[in-house]
Amino acid sequence: MSQSNTNSLPETTTAKSPAAPTPDKDFYTWSTFFSILTGGATPQEREAYFDIKDTINEERDIQRAEKDRKWLLEYSPIVRFMRHNINLLGHDLNETNMRVKRCTTQQSGGFDPDFGILLCANKFRNRGHMEDTMAHEMVHAYDHLRFKLDPLDLRHAACMEPLQIRASTLSGECRFGREFFTRGQWNITQQMQECVRRRATLSVANRPSCKDNEHAARVVDEVWDSCFNDTRPFDEIYK
Repeated sequence: MSQSNTNSLPETTTAKSPAAPTPDKDFYTWSTFFSILTGGATPQEREAYFDIKDTINEERDIQRAEKDRKWLLEYSPIVRFMRHNINLLGHDLNETNMRVKRCTTQQSGGFDPDFGILLCANKFRNRGHMEDTMAHEMVHAYDHLRFKLDPLDLRHAACMEPLQIRASTLSGECRFGREFFTRGQWNITQQMQECVRRRATLSVANRPSCKDNEHAARVVDEVWDSCFNDTRPFDEIYK
């Protein structure tokens, strides 16, 4: 989640860029899909096509995501574990504050201390992807409740803000299979560590107080050992 306001929930509006084609259902055709597959579509055409697809399938996507959310809250070991540990801190995450909506941004979810967790129904490939997203955002919720965070401290941003070291490590989003098959990262050794570093560095680099990518990398290096090895509330890295 690499926005300047990294704690904000993804927007759910349907406003279009001025350069994007008019979101007419006639644009959602096999010919447009074929042009995307063959690389002939412009970025604006790709964006418009998938925006229309998500709008048409909004009700179906939300119903599926709500069903998966209910199942994960009941049966997912990592979701149940994180929910239990958040309960120990005096709060609960449930269907009322883990909201499912259609999102127009690229990330699959977000956490906001005032509103809870947002799950982007149109971004999930499958239930496993949704489980990783819920776990990631629940780590953010746990860190917000457990630690005193300074939003202006880049070291805190690297360790405990969106795309940070702890959430990327503990949620399973950087495990070997996800990196190898989904993101095309084919290194065999140190793959998870490289994924966590990459995501944390990108997140820090997008903070207004960060000078450049080199500055971001230095900040991540400064907190790496303490944050990567801090697996609370787990005894060890779960996935």
